[in-house]
Amino acid sequence: MSDFAARRMMMVDTQVRPSDVTKFPIIDAMLDVPRELFVPSEQIEAAYVSENVEIAPNRVLLEPRTLAKLLDALNIEKDELVLDIGAGYGYSSAVIAQMAEAVIALEEDETLASEAQTLLTEQNADNVVVHKGPLVQGASDHGPYDAIVIQGGVADVPEAILSQLKEGGRIGCVFMEGALGVARIGYKLEDEVSWRFAFNASAPVIPGFVKQAEFSL
Repeated sequence: MSDFAARRMMMVDTQVRPSDVTKFPIIDAMLDVPRELFVPSEQIEAAYVSENVEIAPNRVLLEPRTLAKLLDALNIEKDELVLDIGAGYGYSSAVIAQMAEAVIALEEDETLASEAQTLLTEQNADNVVVHKGPLVQGASDHGPYDAIVIQGGVADVPEAILSQLKEGGRIGCVFMEGALGVARIGYKLEDEVSWRFAFNASAPVIPGFVKQAEFSL
């Protein structure tokens, strides 16, 4: 067993399983996808630590526990289309690809998007499409989506993204309020998204996902 394969197993045994994540598709995917390939080369030693790994300014690869718990709460099914916002180098998309029918990996950073394309192809993640565009706009061309997951902190989720959820769809992300954050799952019913607390987590707010100004006359 390679050193990284051993670290991957330890990550699942010490960070994922103890966090009440028991769904086999999530555990299998996290054991299978080589996380060390999906970080900047200077961060390779940090790939399996229990904290967010910086991949660009204000952009991170979510810590394993946070990603696993978000996916657990979203309960993605084999026949579903998922939008992965802020896919970075493509790790989260590679993991989700093993649970969903297809994944749209949205990334606005040119370098990250092209790296993700290469890495996902090398990992035979054939059901992932890398879409380059502004994260705050989502990817309406490919929607609507059964599930949406945002790879980083938000203060607010733009209406443009919520409108791309199917009726009955779910969205998961980490809302930051100052230094503290909570992961919430939003459920879309009758065109309204209602949010429910899932667990405590934290991640830097992705540029653009700030509180929308309240306009008053």
